[in-house]
Amino acid sequence: MSFFTSLSGLQASQTDMATISHNLANVSTTGFKKSRTEFADIIASSVSTDPRKMVGSGVVVKGSAQQFKEGNLTTTSNALDLALVGEGFFTLRTTGVSDALAYTRNGSFSVDSNNNVVDAQGSYLLVYPVDSDGNVTSTSQSGLTQLQIQQTSGTPKGTSNVSTAVQLSATSTTKAPTAAKPFSRTDPTTYNNSVATRIYDANGNPQTMTSYYVRTADADSNAGTLGTWSVYSYVGDQPLSSGGNVDVNGKPCATLTFDSKGALASINGTAGAKSIAYDQFVPASGAAAQSVTLNLANSTQLPSAFSVNSKTQDGVPVGQLSGVTVTDAGLIQASFSNGDIVPLGKVALSSFSTPTGLRQIGNSYWAATGVSGAAKLGSASADGFGSLMSGTIEGSNVDITEELVNLIAAQRNFQANAKALDTASQVSQTIFNIRS
Repeated sequence: MSFFTSLSGLQASQTDMATISHNLANVSTTGFKKSRTEFADIIASSVSTDPRKMVGSGVVVKGSAQQFKEGNLTTTSNALDLALVGEGFFTLRTTGVSDALAYTRNGSFSVDSNNNVVDAQGSYLLVYPVDSDGNVTSTSQSGLTQLQIQQTSGTPKGTSNVSTAVQLSATSTTKAPTAAKPFSRTDPTTYNNSVATRIYDANGNPQTMTSYYVRTADADSNAGTLGTWSVYSYVGDQPLSSGGNVDVNGKPCATLTFDSKGALASINGTAGAKSIAYDQFVPASGAAAQSVTLNLANSTQLPSAFSVNSKTQDGVPVGQLSGVTVTDAGLIQASFSNGDIVPLGKVALSSFSTPTGLRQIGNSYWAATGVSGAAKLGSASADGFGSLMSGTIEGSNVDITEELVNLIAAQRNFQANAKALDTASQVSQTIFNIRS
């Protein structure tokens, strides 16, 4: 019997060393949880056995108990790197035929080519769906959705109205175009001032509308005007026309006059007009044709330097993704270039009544079993779940020093059992020699 007793000790020590070696091998694995081998003695007895004369029959490995102590936290620059401080697991849907649920403490996530948030194995991070205010709309397991980072936000709208209040200088020199020297936007000597405004086509693509102001006449006391100006407007390289108004060289323009007080008096000869309605044009982007009106209300001509007092337009671009943030409660929000902040989902966490009963399935994944119980869903910092940290990952909870000491102890146990086995062998050999 001593052979089998020592053999059970050897086998138990081998298992212990294998467990420790597995821990050491995963000392750098994100979210890894170490295990500890647990033993129990073997006693063969019956009601007729004198308890004072009972001799054990060896040792048995009762199990490999997982230790869910937290690992060290490391700060990163990725907002989708998440760490749980306290109880809970991230909930994933694995890729494959079954699309099974898996649970992990490895919160290192990224965005794949389809804009889904996935881990290194391509499994999808599951979240609670939320409304536009960030309120959860479904808390059931069947309601969990894959987190997808949308790249754009908002509905585009083409610009139709541009408002510019300029202060033109009454001391500007006249630069009336002539046949010898026509207006040219590439020649700064043919105009006095220019104003550029970003506008948008029907698809939300940006364009630049530039208006060039040319003083064509000085004050005329007989006409009661302080000065006359021509306005040439372009969208990109495309000139805008306004009801057939052109200069001496046939280039489309609009004519402004200012009264003796410097207020805008007329546009294209229409007294009291404040805006220029440009003819429809097709943007260079190929978007639908659009019309733009330039509102010059509150524009003046005064004996001071040129300035732009206000400038607005009513076009709406499509917002491009500019960043992702994760709140302490697990709400994931995307911010866009047009100022939109869109809630995308709330991280779904899972907990178990007996986490040590979870089955390890590799890749830092666990699966629920009858021992662990079914997953209980919840959110960060609520219902007994741990808090969530963005831009942080949880490392392995393996302590190298502790494991090396345990390895030495397991090795000594193995050697001691091997020595006991050798001694039993020598005793047997001695008995055989007596018989011979």
